[in-house]
Amino acid sequence: MINSILNFLSLFCAAVFVPEVPAPQEMALMAVEPVVLEKHYIEPAYDSMLDSLSKEPVLDTLSADLVLTRDSRVMAMLDSLAYGNIFSQYPLAYGGGEGGPSDELYPKKPVKFHDTIVSSRIERLNAETPIDLVFNRDVQKFIRVYVEKKPMLTSRILGLADLYFPLFEEVLDRYDMPLELKYLAVVESALNPTAGSRAGAKGLWQFMYGTGKVYGLKVSSYVDDRFDPYKATVAACEHLTDLYDMYGNWSLALAAYNSGAGNVNRAIRKAGGVRNYWVIQPFLPRETRGYVPAFIAVNYVMNYASAYEIYPEKSFFNFSQVDTVTVRDVLAFEQLHEVLGIPMEALSFLNPAYKLKVIPATGGKNYLLRLPQLYMGDFLNNEQAIYNYKTAKGLEREKMLAQIKKAQERTVHVVRSGENLGLIARKYHCSVNNIKRWNRLKGTMIRPGQRLIVYPRGAYYPAAPSTTRTSSTAKSTNGSYVVKRGDNLGKIAAANGVSIAQLKAWNNLRGNTIHPGERLVVAAPSSKGKGSGKFAYYTVESGDTLWEIAQKYNVTVRQIRDWNNIRNAHRLTPGQKLKIAI
Repeated sequence: MINSILNFLSLFCAAVFVPEVPAPQEMALMAVEPVVLEKHYIEPAYDSMLDSLSKEPVLDTLSADLVLTRDSRVMAMLDSLAYGNIFSQYPLAYGGGEGGPSDELYPKKPVKFHDTIVSSRIERLNAETPIDLVFNRDVQKFIRVYVEKKPMLTSRILGLADLYFPLFEEVLDRYDMPLELKYLAVVESALNPTAGSRAGAKGLWQFMYGTGKVYGLKVSSYVDDRFDPYKATVAACEHLTDLYDMYGNWSLALAAYNSGAGNVNRAIRKAGGVRNYWVIQPFLPRETRGYVPAFIAVNYVMNYASAYEIYPEKSFFNFSQVDTVTVRDVLAFEQLHEVLGIPMEALSFLNPAYKLKVIPATGGKNYLLRLPQLYMGDFLNNEQAIYNYKTAKGLEREKMLAQIKKAQERTVHVVRSGENLGLIARKYHCSVNNIKRWNRLKGTMIRPGQRLIVYPRGAYYPAAPSTTRTSSTAKSTNGSYVVKRGDNLGKIAAANGVSIAQLKAWNNLRGNTIHPGERLVVAAPSSKGKGSGKFAYYTVESGDTLWEIAQKYNVTVRQIRDWNNIRNAHRLTPGQKLKIAI
């Protein structure tokens, strides 16, 4: 009976499944009998385990297959790419369902596998790396996940690899580690830069808070280094190096990366002290049992995706289209968006470590900003003007950032026996009156063990007053501006509430060069033709900003504010009607 069912299934698969595309030299292998899994292992303990599994009912074996892939993070991380906004085309919504978003949005692609061909390919990959790559039933299950169940999402991973793999390879090479370890990030996060697990792991390399802290990844209210592609890659290399030094075996190091060294050590003890991943696999946590098979599967799929007609889906950028600059002052993504016209999605995608979309570059610390190379010249030529530019939210944010600076500069001094306020003031180059004011002291009496807040060298930042932007570059009064010595496009754009991109478009400028005496249009040229007295009325929707509305109607933020007597551009309410000259 079972043989009849199997014969029927084999005929059905031959008629329906998409065939694997073998290379010419692989055609001869197709006549060879399917791989016998036991031949891949020499340890008696694992051989006996396979024998016992072969005696289990077929349905129990299929159930075990489902459990292995279900308990792996691979499925969840792949699904996280289904609705990501890091691709030119992506689903905007997902209605839910048990199967996960990718099951609903992307069709499965039946594939007929030739085990002998897959095994031969993996043997070739294995010959080129110190990591033990084998083909077995567990590995095959994960290969099917990537090429049959989630092929469209695999194509997204291939697209993201163009951005992240050169970075990974550079750091791995510096640490003299196998370059194939770059594929571990695919297992961990599916190369989703904002990936997060239910357990609290974050980023491309899925660091937990505690482990990240051990390897120098800092987390604050404003920055989470676990999301920083470069810093997290360095930390991952250091962590993996420590684990390899502990076990002398990359497969065990990978298992420990996933479940922790404690779980791997316990599994080794239960397996009688044998240091082999496949022997200790049954004694590992459920998720880790599929971890190394998933890693091997990713190695295979990333090298042979084209054999299954899976090709990269391009993301926003590749590695050569992104550049890095050091930020010298507090900078919000909104400032870059409004002055340079960089899409907010691109800024967030390239800089996921900044949790509030603000770079708190204070206290002498260096913070890096990743920008599309296309905008790097504009940023460097107008850097100070961008720092000085104040968005509607920026004025309110200054109060918050002043508190950030205070918190980063301040020191807590513990009073020692024999000290007085005068000695402490001289030590920190400040005045006694300041120390009294900072700590709300009425007199000069202090006691040993008392904690005093001190701002060294007078580095005390009062909250920024809510003032309007000031600039040496005059604002336009009639829609045009005569360039003065020392002006640049950034300054002029900031002074007139427009972007550099708008100035260049209105004045037919190809570059950023301008000359004293040159007259520039600094308001939408079409606004001069809006003297008919006719207005259109726009109803504000939730999430709208004046900037977005101005872009929609080809006018400036300043014009909309003037037409509607708006003093605070931040206070737009859904349902509010704005009149706009047409």
